[in-house]
Amino acid sequence: MVDFAGVLTDPDAGRFYDYLAAARERGVRTALLSNAPGASDEVKNTMFDYFDALVFSGEVGVAKPDPAVYLIAADRLGLPAVRCACVDDSAANIRGAVQAGMVGVHHRTVDETLAELDVLFRDR
Repeated sequence: MVDFAGVLTDPDAGRFYDYLAAARERGVRTALLSNAPGASDEVKNTMFDYFDALVFSGEVGVAKPDPAVYLIAADRLGLPAVRCACVDDSAANIRGAVQAGMVGVHHRTVDETLAELDVLFRDR
């Protein structure tokens, strides 16, 4: 699960998008989880190149860091929360993901985040 603002808007985010595409090819299911009200169909169609599920707080009626929104995203991936990791630049949002039963990855730089994800998904 990946946040948009602060993670996918990072100046080095192109490498992150490449990682997401490669992860999906290896069978890792991915979700975008954003507190945005929603997105246009055009944006959504572009995001489906990288994500199996798109969850916008404005569309589901609950926002990060409420643990319920992470559970909605996990459900849309068809996975239990304990099999999910959430990448976000907000410590509060990471705490919400952990409360939902997920592994939290606090994004600071693309290099650090990709290194941590490589450890978590090494066998995938």
